[in-house]
Amino acid sequence: QVHLVESGGGLVQAGGSLKLSCASSDMTFRNYVMGWFRQAPGKEREFVAAISWIGGTLGYADSVKGRCTISRDNAKNTVYLQMNSLKPEDTAVYYCARHRGYRSTINIGSRDSYDYWGQGSQVTVSS
Repeated sequence: QVHLVESGGGLVQAGGSLKLSCASSDMTFRNYVMGWFRQAPGKEREFVAAISWIGGTLGYADSVKGRCTISRDNAKNTVYLQMNSLKPEDTAVYYCARHRGYRSTINIGSRDSYDYWGQGSQVTVSS
């Protein structure tokens, strides 16, 4: 069983920054794509960003492109999401997730491609 624990969320004013972290208990962490998703109230969970097992960025949602940076530290089994120039519409619960395929990049933007999820971290951006 893989456990993912997000941290770093909180309340921030528009234009501010936050850095989310996601620590994994998975000893094979370095072999999987990791993704960030978010879910706003009343909306479906949507893709934010994904990173390959060796740290190459695989993609960002258009809504965050240029404002967010995904990274990982395989020595610490941790993936990060740096968010800058935050907007009220970024308000959501942010989840990290592990891709279900060993060294696979199939459908990285789809929720169904991920099998383990964290409990989520609330990000609230005030106007």
